[in-house]
Amino acid sequence: MKVLKLTVEEATDAAAVQAAIDRVAALGGGRVALPEMTVTLDRGIELRSDVELTGQGKMTVLRKGPGRMYPLSGYHNYGMCDVPLQTVDGLKVGMTVSVEDNLRGGFYGTFARITWIDGCWVGLDHGIEMDYTADQSPVLATVFPLVFGHGIANAAVRDLTLDGRLADQPKPMNGCRGAAVYFARSRDIEISGVQVSDYHGEGIGWQMCRDVRVRDSVVNGSSGNGIHPGAGSTNCLVRGCSAADNRQSGFFFCVRANRITVAGCRFTNNDIGISIGARDCHNLIEDCEITQNRGPGVLLRETPEPIAVHDCEVRNCTVTANATVHGDGQIVVPADAHDIAITANHIQGTPSRPGPGVSADAGTARLHLAGNKFVDCRPEIAAPDGVLVDAAASIECGYGTGADTAYRHLST
Repeated sequence: MKVLKLTVEEATDAAAVQAAIDRVAALGGGRVALPEMTVTLDRGIELRSDVELTGQGKMTVLRKGPGRMYPLSGYHNYGMCDVPLQTVDGLKVGMTVSVEDNLRGGFYGTFARITWIDGCWVGLDHGIEMDYTADQSPVLATVFPLVFGHGIANAAVRDLTLDGRLADQPKPMNGCRGAAVYFARSRDIEISGVQVSDYHGEGIGWQMCRDVRVRDSVVNGSSGNGIHPGAGSTNCLVRGCSAADNRQSGFFFCVRANRITVAGCRFTNNDIGISIGARDCHNLIEDCEITQNRGPGVLLRETPEPIAVHDCEVRNCTVTANATVHGDGQIVVPADAHDIAITANHIQGTPSRPGPGVSADAGTARLHLAGNKFVDCRPEIAAPDGVLVDAAASIECGYGTGADTAYRHLST
């Protein structure tokens, strides 16, 4: 493997680091190794296929620069590769930016790179994702993932510290379009030894990806979710990670996040510990510590058929002292969820706010509980008649399971 080791003098800013990544990619791939340093980013660093970006752990800090917002000067329509702004002061070609309005977020938001500036017109490397009208207060903002990749394969991020400087950011990164570390439509991605703090948005996220592995990484103090796989991402492993003090969930399974294993992780003092929702199926949560979250430790969100949660298992976890502020119990299973196994867990309630250990709604089907130890839960199990089953369902779940048809919804 080709290794390009940068000195502090060579890695002066995001543009210099990007140039090194592009150079290694052009040579067929390899590793770009950053030195011990702190660098402030005015744009995101984009990975390429077959390239690893590595640092020196806590001693290599990528820090987001202050965010700025630039109002659009009027109506502009979907698909155009430019936007009119009221001012362009401080913007440069090559910077990464987001364009959104105050009405819609999600995949309606645009994330792009500036390709040219002409007067108050700013060119983008791809078309905007929707029409923007003046009455919806559209803005271009210097909001971006710190490290990201789009449509790539066989890439890695290792041993970096990412500082989001949340207090200096007037607008969050849209979680569908970015996170401190973010990948979209990519495969065979490795994230390890990464520490994210104070990011205005999600900590680590990926959308429409397969074969993502996240190991020994930490997300603390984000304004969104800690770790967020979504939009059909399949066959992923998250091991030995932690997420604490995030304003939303420690771990958030988004739409159709399937065949994911979350193992040996810790989620504490988030809003929800782990949240699972629409079409998030065939997932395994094992050997995790989920404690002192404001809402339930594990929440299966209510999503009716045909997008209900099913074929998931929570096993060998410690789920304690959650729902300190809201929620009905340590583990909550909604109506329409089916074929769920909760086995061999230590489940302990919050004496100051009593609630059930496992709570299930009418309409839940084939919920299997076995070998769990309950402490200070009142009651231990709250489930209507007909919900619980003695025999474990035949559940195939987690990383490394599933036939080739498990990926046919993805373009990667």
